[in-house]
Amino acid sequence: MMVIGFLSAVYLIRRLSKNITSNPNLITNAALYSLVAGLLGARFFYVIHYFDQFRGNMLSVFAIWEGSGELLGGVVAAILVIFFYLKYHKLPIRHYLDILAIALMLALMFGRVGCFLSGCCFGKPTNVAWGVRFPYGSRPYRSQVYPDLERGRHQPHLNLPTDFFGYYNEAEQWIQDLKPFSLLTEEQKKDVLSGSYRCVPVHPTQLYSSASAAVCCLILYLFWRRSQRYSRTRWLHISDPKRARKLFTKPGSTFGLMFVLYGTMRFFMEFVRDDNPFEFNGLTVSQNISVGLFIWGAVLMIIIEKIRPEVVSR
Repeated sequence: MMVIGFLSAVYLIRRLSKNITSNPNLITNAALYSLVAGLLGARFFYVIHYFDQFRGNMLSVFAIWEGSGELLGGVVAAILVIFFYLKYHKLPIRHYLDILAIALMLALMFGRVGCFLSGCCFGKPTNVAWGVRFPYGSRPYRSQVYPDLERGRHQPHLNLPTDFFGYYNEAEQWIQDLKPFSLLTEEQKKDVLSGSYRCVPVHPTQLYSSASAAVCCLILYLFWRRSQRYSRTRWLHISDPKRARKLFTKPGSTFGLMFVLYGTMRFFMEFVRDDNPFEFNGLTVSQNISVGLFIWGAVLMIIIEKIRPEVVSR
């Protein structure tokens, strides 16, 4: 799903940037660099946030194929790389960042479906009709069979009998953890598949996030089109006093709006997620970052409104 999201984003960027550059290969190269930077940035943020998991095995820090990463870190790294790439090639930075904002939300829409298939970024237990039961041993299931003191939960959602825990691995070492499904008895397998010990239904927050990203993508596209229409017609009515300049139509405004929309969406999404620990002010780290993103986006839009618009020269 990440690859699908990446390819979709590249296609969209190439389509929307036709009027900015005559060399679409520059866009493809920028996207490839941003993909690598995004993977490394997401992993770096994850390692910093969960550094205790890597103590004693620092080589695992580089195991990016394990899939553990933080989206915000990847986005920040990708944006920085693209910014310097555009600067190096003397391309109109604000114009490209506007298009990048739309493409990022499109990529996120697909990426969150991948989160759903992987089982990460899961939601709280729920009784809604569309609640999802994840498989035995998945991340949502494991979170339900252990207390989570970092989220203020002193009792597990599922009280499994003690014989579900503890097993010998292939090296004949005793592991005091949830047994793999293959080591369960037939009766235990029945209990976790369809009995009283199957996963409690949870909010499919990954799909909520995917749908929210799709809405954000559409809003940003319409906002960008509005600025494009205005930039094409402003000179035709420059002497008309009744046609005052519209707010937030300068290049870069769409990019700023992305932070406002995503920060808002992510802040409220955290209230139904059940994976991130509470850290500062009773909020998760993502919620605290989201507040910063919202403020940064709003300030950026105001700054862009005050400075001279960027001129495209090919």
